[in-house]
Amino acid sequence: MPKFKSKSQQSKNSKKRAKKETSTLSLKEQLAQKRKAAQARKELTSLLTTATFGGVFVGILLFFVAGIKAAVPGVLGIIIMSLSYKYSRQALYAFIIYVPIGGTITYYLGNSPILQLAKDAFYVPALIGLWQTCRKQGLPLIIPQGIKIPLYIVLGCSLLTLLFVNGGQQFNPSSVGLLEKAPPEMPLGMGILGLKVFLGYIPLIGCAYYLIRDKRDFLFLSRLQIALILICCVLGFIQYLLLLTGVCQGTRGLEGDALFRATLDARCYIGGALVYSPDEGVIRLPGTFVAPWQWAWFLIAGTFFTFATGFTDPSPIWRLVGLGSLVAVFLNAVISGQRIALALVPICFGILLLITGQIGNLKRFIPIGVGLALIVGIAIVTNPALVQERTESFTGRWDASPPQDFIIQQFEENWKSVDGPLGSGLGRATNSTRALGKTKLVETYYPKVLYEVGIIGVLAFLGLVTSLTIISFKTYRSIKNRNFRSYGAALWVFILFISYNTYYYPLDVDPVAVYYWFFAGVLFKLPILDKQEKDQADPKKAGKQKPLIS
Repeated sequence: MPKFKSKSQQSKNSKKRAKKETSTLSLKEQLAQKRKAAQARKELTSLLTTATFGGVFVGILLFFVAGIKAAVPGVLGIIIMSLSYKYSRQALYAFIIYVPIGGTITYYLGNSPILQLAKDAFYVPALIGLWQTCRKQGLPLIIPQGIKIPLYIVLGCSLLTLLFVNGGQQFNPSSVGLLEKAPPEMPLGMGILGLKVFLGYIPLIGCAYYLIRDKRDFLFLSRLQIALILICCVLGFIQYLLLLTGVCQGTRGLEGDALFRATLDARCYIGGALVYSPDEGVIRLPGTFVAPWQWAWFLIAGTFFTFATGFTDPSPIWRLVGLGSLVAVFLNAVISGQRIALALVPICFGILLLITGQIGNLKRFIPIGVGLALIVGIAIVTNPALVQERTESFTGRWDASPPQDFIIQQFEENWKSVDGPLGSGLGRATNSTRALGKTKLVETYYPKVLYEVGIIGVLAFLGLVTSLTIISFKTYRSIKNRNFRSYGAALWVFILFISYNTYYYPLDVDPVAVYYWFFAGVLFKLPILDKQEKDQADPKKAGKQKPLIS
């Protein structure tokens, strides 16, 4: 008679078979991973070899044409662009890291004009690589779809200005006097560079959206940003101490207007041009950036990011780091000498408390609020003269030239001086194009846009940022997870504030020109992360999520 196995023995055998299959599968997976890693190393080695040879060849040519200062950045640029195209995700992280420290790196490597565009060596190839991946997978690069039509309208208006205004200036330059010589200009070159400054970073919305695949990526990015802010604030504080103790002379001892003018000759190890004339009550520090204005807007933007992480990060340690970074932002707003940072950092903090609802979260807000007040209070008590000097400087400047009057005057002046409804030409009021032709200094953003692309371009751009702001609001309101919702609220307030701010031109220069578009993409990804969290909590949906772009 045949012998039948007992149920217990059958279950044991089935378990053994399952374990054997699992171990076999794990072994296959391990071998596949090893092959994949070996293939990746082979591709990296091949790419580095090709890029290095190509970079050295171009570097030799640049050396004979423009010298070593152009050759070295040329070699590095080709290698970086090649790697950035192949590894788009890593390039975008490198891009975000480079933005706040680029000013310091630029002057340490010799202040070559090429280095001013170094961050785009990460961004542009990464964008091209991402665009090609999106085409293969049938994914939209423009995120969200609601801004597509306003964006196309702005782009169309800008191209009309480039074609008819900049093109007319290029091929039909204005006549000069009999004995006068026309200055050498490249209006089309100015227009192309001006268009890049005006709209070039809008694709960062899609870059950030696809960069974040899950909650882990989001936390990594938000914590990386906080770490960068903290490091830059510490370096800014060290810069101030070096000037205070006399290790760096600054602009002390100079005469006349030189006491009040930011100059690279006064540079103090970190960042670029600065003013440090404490006897005259004038201090304008650049932190890690090229110019003091950029540092001020970095601190203002940093208020939103440090607040968001300090109140919403799931890790207590990172919440403390975020709040420590917020304190560092406050302190640098005082010592930097930047009046706009001194005014807007506490105002933005108060607005964030109200809009995100954190002021009602007493368990978290009271310890944080008391701690922040204590630290800032100690700083004020130990440095009363410094605080009084900054306060008097702010009120004196406000009384002498109220911001609202200054903005109105800029609007009136540029409304009268603009050449026509299509503007006076892209790049004609952009600082970075001044090497290509004559530019006009316009110190407020929307008057600057008015001068370059005319009233039609201004209205079109306002339509774009208004669409972005409304969609951002609806997006953050749709989030259910409390931490994601609070983080999204902080980003929405940042987008709202920058969209309609016209004082100075933060949307034209680092870092706000990058952060505004990039973190809009982060905000638009939060509802997806919220849904992922819900799906992971449901055993039936866990593991069935659609893979995101890599």
